[in-house]
Amino acid sequence: MKSVPFVRHVPRTVAEAVAMLAEFGPKDGRVLAGGQSLVPIMAFRMARPAHLVDINNVPELARLSRVDDTLSIGAIVRHSAFHRPAMTGQMGLLLATVVRHIAHYPIRMRGTFCGSIAHADPASEWCLMAAMLAAKMVATSARGQRVIAANDFFEGIMTTALAEDEILTEVRLPVISDHTRFGFHEFNRRAGDFGIAMALVTYRLVDGVIAEPRLGIGGAEVRPRRIPEAEAALKGRPAEPKTFQAAAEAAASAVDPMEDIQADAEFRRDLVRAVTRRALEQSAR
Repeated sequence: MKSVPFVRHVPRTVAEAVAMLAEFGPKDGRVLAGGQSLVPIMAFRMARPAHLVDINNVPELARLSRVDDTLSIGAIVRHSAFHRPAMTGQMGLLLATVVRHIAHYPIRMRGTFCGSIAHADPASEWCLMAAMLAAKMVATSARGQRVIAANDFFEGIMTTALAEDEILTEVRLPVISDHTRFGFHEFNRRAGDFGIAMALVTYRLVDGVIAEPRLGIGGAEVRPRRIPEAEAALKGRPAEPKTFQAAAEAAASAVDPMEDIQADAEFRRDLVRAVTRRALEQSAR
């Protein structure tokens, strides 16, 4: 199938982009960045926008920079920007590790970090990272700008706090320290398929025990989130198999897994247990 007819608008500045969205958003307008989620659903006519505001020619949205302990990622920064470490230290390695799990190489060359966040698919690797690291989302409209915490931004399956006249112009990721260990593990049926469950963990070792643990789960529930019960099972304990198994059990017990054509709830719960343990094992290496 082909998409229904639409009008493409090409702003050159953020001010032009938000003005266009303010005008055309109420008339079935959508923002186009990488298009790797939007264009396929348009082709199947699951989405029928009458107007597309194409932000790919707005140079200021291509910014990728570190300011103090925050990595600022603009709205048209591609996934491929992270194929190689985009910065020195553990943060660059973490991003380069996670990006390898996103779809396929051609999609990573065109799709965008912020587009993935705005799409809010529960199986999005970047959404999990944003939720786990407590990222901040910068939403811009003709009315001004507001900063939304990750916990408030993700509202459910492909549902966010963005208003119809707002563009996600930037995501601000806290930078993990170079003393931080991390692990990421994802399960999908074939390489490049959507993840059915994934786990991301960070922590530091202080005097031989785990400090400041963060453990997030994605793909299993309607939105990604940290799992405090699993973090409590890690804090103050040695980084060893017994600890990791306890945290994995805690994560599996804490989640409220989805059911769909890919997996039922119990299968997803078992996957949460497995991906959590494997992410922790990876962190120890």
